[in-house]
Amino acid sequence: MQETIRVTRWNTPQPPTSAELEAALAAEGLRGYYWSNAPGDRYAPHTHPYHKVLYVVSGSITFFVDDREAIELGPGDRLDLPAGTVHSAVVGPHGVTCLEAHRPVSSS
Repeated sequence: MQETIRVTRWNTPQPPTSAELEAALAAEGLRGYYWSNAPGDRYAPHTHPYHKVLYVVSGSITFFVDDREAIELGPGDRLDLPAGTVHSAVVGPHGVTCLEAHRPVSSS
């Protein structure tokens, strides 16, 4: 079964707390780590050998995936990115803090 890129938008007016996002990952058996970047920081195109699960805690970041349109993420938004997906990113004007976890690739 081919995994697909999935974006899940935060759907409440209040931004999430770190504890809420950590609990969402824990409910899936995942444990995340935090990382941050300054405004305008860029990631060149690259891939990962794992399925990336990423929540934006604060700020914003735009991912560019293959030849598809930009995926803009803000507080609480989630990106599921399958292993091997070519992607790049640009951090928004106020920087970004993310909570990221890795799901191993299944051997099925």
